[in-house]
Amino acid sequence: MLRDAAARDRLRPTPLRRASLVPGAFAAAAWPLATLAAESDSATAKAAPAGSLVPLFVFVVVLGVIAVAAWAVWRWRQDAGALHQARLEQRSLVDVLDVWQWRTDAEHRVVALRPPSGAGTEAWRALATGQPLWELVQADDAGALRARLAAGAPIDDVGAERDDAGGARRRVQLRGRSLVDATGRFAGYIGTLREVDRPGAAPGAAASGPARAVAGAPAKDDRTAGDADREAFSYTVSHDLRAPIRVVEGFTKIVKEDYGRVLDRIGLDHLDRVLGAAARMNNMIDALLALSKLSSQPLADEPVNLSEMAGSIAEELRRQSPARDVAIDIEPGLAARGDPTLLRSVLENLLGNAWKYTAHTRQAQVRFARVAGEASTFYVRDNGAGFDMRFADRLFSPFQRLHSASEFPGTGVGLASVRRIVRRHGGDIRAESEPDKGATFTFSLPGSGR
Repeated sequence: MLRDAAARDRLRPTPLRRASLVPGAFAAAAWPLATLAAESDSATAKAAPAGSLVPLFVFVVVLGVIAVAAWAVWRWRQDAGALHQARLEQRSLVDVLDVWQWRTDAEHRVVALRPPSGAGTEAWRALATGQPLWELVQADDAGALRARLAAGAPIDDVGAERDDAGGARRRVQLRGRSLVDATGRFAGYIGTLREVDRPGAAPGAAASGPARAVAGAPAKDDRTAGDADREAFSYTVSHDLRAPIRVVEGFTKIVKEDYGRVLDRIGLDHLDRVLGAAARMNNMIDALLALSKLSSQPLADEPVNLSEMAGSIAEELRRQSPARDVAIDIEPGLAARGDPTLLRSVLENLLGNAWKYTAHTRQAQVRFARVAGEASTFYVRDNGAGFDMRFADRLFSPFQRLHSASEFPGTGVGLASVRRIVRRHGGDIRAESEPDKGATFTFSLPGSGR
């Protein structure tokens, strides 16, 4: 028996043997754990009967803990190495950029200003200490720039001018994006300031001295301020208005999923009404954003086959509602000049409305044709629900509806978009109608397409 016990002791792994199973970087940490395991094995061997699995179990547990710790440290080193490499690459990229780089805090104070390689920096560094961005960049239209900053909107190619060391005026462009901290709170802006050569100035001169932002480059002076206001407005609408809607929609869905079983039919109906209202609000925001972009979207001037375009729209309407039987008459050979995308939006709205408002009409009819004797004037006519001409002045205003949404769904923005597009093409639109006798929308598209 003594010989057998001695043999088992010789075969049992010693602390040193167990430590040798761990990588060298973790041997020091493994030694005390292995020693404790050995002491536990010795004590267990004395108290437990021969063949007990307790010592083996303890050894496996300790080895597992060591393996997990080793993996965690290895993973940490891998992540730290990757982060270090990313920072080196970012620093190298920053070093080769030929633009000024700036950063502000949450109060829009400039806290960092890094020049391109080789540029003089002393004056800029002095100005950068705690200076608000709109003082470093003095905008002609300060409201437009401040509106972007207040909304956290992107700053894209805002024109600027600055005086260099010799007193010469230089053109620059300002760009920036908002930052958030680890908690998701607004933390300021980061951006660039690029010098733009202008006639009469020495190209490639090093930047120095304070900058003065203006509404835009000379070619953009007449529209940059308005574009900035629209961009800030669009950003505010798309983010600040959507946020509470997402909260309402999200919590309503949670209530319906978690407590729907204990609610009666009326309670569930209330929740569905809330979700429906949130969906309609999202649709209205989408429509409002689309409407705000119509005035700033570049306008193409191309020949457009209106008859072919209307035919494809009619086919799409039929595919969406195959059960409906609507006679759509499109005069062949209708053409105009303008922006194809925007003109398609015009026809989609007008033909779509004609299709929608004839939903309760027997033998529904829709016609798209040219006004006799008018080369650039067209009309869309239907025999649907119609409307009272006393309220025609509301027809082309955003979100103004002459029928309830339950009867005819929609956002009330379509005709407002149509009028804005037609007027951008140099034309106009009018409507004629009687209740239950259909409606006719007549619009003009002058040949210039501008």
